[in-house]
Amino acid sequence: MSAQSPTAKALLIFASLIIILAGIKAASTIMVPFFLSGFIAIACGPLILWMSKYRIPRWLSITLVILLIVVFGFMLAGLVGQSLTEFRENMPQYREKLSGEFTWVVNQLARFNIHVDKDLIISYLDPGMAMSMVTNFLSGMGGVLSNLFLILLTVIFMLFEAESMPRRLHIALSDPQMKMHHIDRFIQSVNSYLAIKTVVSLATGLLAGTWLYILGVDHFLLWGVLASLFNYIPNIGSIIAAIPAILMALVQYGGGEAGLVALGFVVINTVMGNVVEPRFMGRGLGLSTLVVFLSLIFWGWLLGSVGMLLSVPLTMIVKIALESREESRWLAILLSSDGEVVLEEKEKPAAE
Repeated sequence: MSAQSPTAKALLIFASLIIILAGIKAASTIMVPFFLSGFIAIACGPLILWMSKYRIPRWLSITLVILLIVVFGFMLAGLVGQSLTEFRENMPQYREKLSGEFTWVVNQLARFNIHVDKDLIISYLDPGMAMSMVTNFLSGMGGVLSNLFLILLTVIFMLFEAESMPRRLHIALSDPQMKMHHIDRFIQSVNSYLAIKTVVSLATGLLAGTWLYILGVDHFLLWGVLASLFNYIPNIGSIIAAIPAILMALVQYGGGEAGLVALGFVVINTVMGNVVEPRFMGRGLGLSTLVVFLSLIFWGWLLGSVGMLLSVPLTMIVKIALESREESRWLAILLSSDGEVVLEEKEKPAAE
């Protein structure tokens, strides 16, 4: 068989990639719980290793971790569900108050000969429409959590298999030392990312909820939980989480209070996202800001709400896989925030 030209080879790879992505999209109902189970198992790994240092049996540590996940999940679902129910019941009042606020704004603009259609503004800034994005996100998460038993069962099996998996990979892979280096680095990177992101997200939600409580905004617990969850979505998650809280303050107290809420969210997300998180995460993520944003759009389209939450770890898998082969390493350099890191790894064997 004659050697393929570079163009034919590139087209073949591109066509294969399209087929694979179409298959993942078609099987998203199966793939999403599997991906979520995998990352939950990876995130729980350090906790189980910490328990093993105190000679706690593995079966007992796994049981305790699963119980912790179940209890936290049910508490979170109950809180969000109750708050959403109360919000829907009060929606007509909020819509009426918001209409009054925009009527005043339109009248003030008309005094300066700026004519704006009030109904058009309300149609775009209706609290129901603003909440629809949040509701769709939560319903997407709820749809995944409807397979909670399947997810937990998969996580349990993964945690029990995790101990023997490295040895089997060493035997199965043709070049185990190189492959295991990348696999170990991936697991370490995901563990670090999830741990740091979880702590930062909890702190963001706590600060946002406390600020809204001080200002007296309704459903401050819901907005705090949303701030925590949406903080997992890079770049735009914090902006999306702030919109419902700002509109709620607007319909309750007016523009001044809404401005204070917006200012609080800006300060919190600026400090947590640009000071605290980069200080601890540093170069460990290894992805450029543009790649992070594009991965959010791509994985959200492919896997839905869970894909948005897992967009960064999934992109890290792709990047590490590209780094493992010489002919695809240039793509990994384009994805990285600092190409020197990849180049340094590339030149290390030659130096040795």
